[in-house]
Amino acid sequence: MLIAALAATSTAVSVGHREASKPELFTIELGPGETRVVTEEEKWALKNEGKSFIDITNHPNLASSASAKSASKVAAVAYPSAMTQEDTVKGLIAKLNKTYVQEELTTFSEFFNRYYQSTYGKQASDWLLSEVQGVISASGAANASAKPFTHSWTQNSIIATIPGQSTDKIIVGAHLDSINGRNRSGRAPGADDDGSGSITTLEALRVLLSDPKIAAGESTNTLEFHWYSGEEAGLLGSEDIFDSYSSSKAVVKAMLQQDMTGYGNNPMGVITDRVDSGLTAFVRKVIDAYAAIGWVDTQCGYGCSDHSSATAAGYPSSFVIEADMDLTSPYIHTDGDTLDRINYDHILEHVKLVVGYAYELTLADL
Repeated sequence: MLIAALAATSTAVSVGHREASKPELFTIELGPGETRVVTEEEKWALKNEGKSFIDITNHPNLASSASAKSASKVAAVAYPSAMTQEDTVKGLIAKLNKTYVQEELTTFSEFFNRYYQSTYGKQASDWLLSEVQGVISASGAANASAKPFTHSWTQNSIIATIPGQSTDKIIVGAHLDSINGRNRSGRAPGADDDGSGSITTLEALRVLLSDPKIAAGESTNTLEFHWYSGEEAGLLGSEDIFDSYSSSKAVVKAMLQQDMTGYGNNPMGVITDRVDSGLTAFVRKVIDAYAAIGWVDTQCGYGCSDHSSATAAGYPSSFVIEADMDLTSPYIHTDGDTLDRINYDHILEHVKLVVGYAYELTLADL
C-alpha cells in the first residue's frame, strides 16, 4: 500500500512537473489571416530570420479579421493638399541642435541593452522619461506632460502630451527597446534601432515646444509623442497603447513612426504597406517641403514596426525609415549597432520631417 501510494505520488509529481514545464505559447500574425501559435524561442527564431509579425496573444481584436471592422468605423481624414505653415516650421528647423542629439543618443546607447524584460531596459526607459520631462519643464509649457505607460513586463513605454483645443490626436512614435538577436540578455546598444528614432522624436519635441502656440495649447489638435516598449517582441507596447485608445474611443487623426533614422546618406524610405495612403501622400509632401534628402517608396512587411499597431486599431498611420529597405543598416539586432555607424546629419533630416508633420497637422482642421 505504501509503495503504491509513493508510486502514485511520484507519478503525480512527475506529471505536474511536465505540465509546469510546458513552454508558454503566443499567437502571432505574420500577414492578413496568417496566424501561428509559437513558443518564445520560436518567436525569436522567426525574428532572427527577418520575419515581421504582430503578437496578438493579448490583443485578439487587433488581428486582421477584427481590425478590418475597426477601420470601417473610423472616418477618413482629409489631409492638407499643401503646406500652410512653412515660415514657422523653417524657423523651428533652424533651432535643431546636432550636439544635443549626439549627447542624448550616446547616453541612450550606453545602456548595456534596452531589452524590454531586463533591468537595463527599465533603467533606459526611466532615463528617457526623465529627459522628456526635463525638456517639457525647460519649455515652460504648463499643460504639457510626460508619463510612463506601464505594461505586464519590466520596461515602460512613454507618452508625452501637448494638449490642443481638441482632444483629437496627432502622434509621433518610436520604440525605445533594443535586442541582440543571438543573445537576448547580451549587449545591444541599438544606436540605430531604435535609438536614432527615439532621439529624433525627443529633439522634435524639444524644438516644437519652443513655439508659443504649441506651448500655450493654442493648436487645433493635441500632439502626442510615444516611445514604445517591447517593439522587438511583436509590437507589444504599441499594441497595449493603441488597443486602449480604441477601447476608450480616442480619436487619432494621424500617426507617424520613426524607426531607424541614422544610417547611411540615402533618401528616406517611405513605407507603403500597412499604412494609410492619404497620410502617406501628405508625408511625402512634408519631406519635399522641409527635408533636403528626398524619398523613395519601399515596403517593410506586415508587422515591421509600431505603425502596424495603429493600423490594426483602425487608425491612420505612416512610417518613414532611413532608406529603401534594401539599404537600411545591416547591423541591427547585434552588438554592432553602435554610435560609430550613425550619421547625425541624417537623423536631423528626420527631425525636420517630424517637426513639419507635427506642426502642420497639429494646427490643421482635420
